[in-house]
Amino acid sequence: MKISTQLVSAPLHTPFVTALRTATHADSLLVSISDGDQTGWGEAPQVWKVTGESLAGAQACVEGPIASALDGLGPDDLTEALRRVQGAVQGNHGAKAAVDVALHDLAARRCGKTLHGFLGSTVDVIRTDVTLSAGDPSALAQAAIDRVSDGFDVLKVKVGTGDATADFERIRRIREAVGPAPRLRLDANQGWTRRDAVTAIRALEDAGCDVELVEQPVAAADLEGMAWITDRVSTPILADESVYGVRDLVAVIRLGAADLVNVKLAKCGGLGPARTLLDLAREHGLGTMVGSMMESHVGVGAAAALVSAYPTSAVNDLDAAWWLKEAPVTGGIRYDGPDIHLPSDPGLGVTGLTV
Repeated sequence: MKISTQLVSAPLHTPFVTALRTATHADSLLVSISDGDQTGWGEAPQVWKVTGESLAGAQACVEGPIASALDGLGPDDLTEALRRVQGAVQGNHGAKAAVDVALHDLAARRCGKTLHGFLGSTVDVIRTDVTLSAGDPSALAQAAIDRVSDGFDVLKVKVGTGDATADFERIRRIREAVGPAPRLRLDANQGWTRRDAVTAIRALEDAGCDVELVEQPVAAADLEGMAWITDRVSTPILADESVYGVRDLVAVIRLGAADLVNVKLAKCGGLGPARTLLDLAREHGLGTMVGSMMESHVGVGAAAALVSAYPTSAVNDLDAAWWLKEAPVTGGIRYDGPDIHLPSDPGLGVTGLTV
């Protein structure tokens, strides 16, 4: 098998603003693995403020220890290849995810199946929420109106920018602007203190803003703080940055730190680890969601295929590629408002690069 990498930087149609960063491009490493006839694709996004992994590091990891671990292995040895990828290096979850997905994509193509079909599903349309970037109340209210007019009925609002009172006003204005029907979920991206989180969430509850869930209200390592919040509010709490792998999820479960978990391929290392996390969460009564980093149709397509085969309890957070002005690849998933249409062509349906 031949492994190749390509750095891409795809411009967004609108700046993406969170408590952690402002993004104008989706910067990723695309990985391709070829058997001579078929090519599988995967993606490692660069998200400095979340995973801490760089494109240069991911590229070095893929072309170095992971490629060495796969040296001499044939394309039919998927199980052994995936085992070697996970054992090739510590950390580097984005690089592992890119190779894991590319191997799955190649295997599906060799069978003449779509990736979601290879994973055991016939569902070819899934739903996503859409994110509203952090901003002033008026701008957010208008963005919410625009997204609802685009057909989205689950809106994710970025909060946690340092002023819990201002966050409350943003959500109040959005709810007032869109009415009672759309679901609102909040993502603080670790931006609140535990006390600010409880104050803001209780205020929203008292005001009848009907918030579906609050994602990662405090720092990833502060599981005790997240458990403290979960015990004091009625709104469900979703763990995101706190959970990379099984050990993290076990800690969340033991402490009762969250009601749901957000599984992302670039955090956990690929489709195999993601399935393990989803199964573990369900077994212990936690709600589930599959999310994405700021990545393209390759990474989001893999996550969408996962959701097709492993349905989650909450509408998923897979709007990342919707933010791109144009895809860096040809083929793959297609957005129609909140509906993501999975390809009918083999694998991820990706046929090549546009850059």
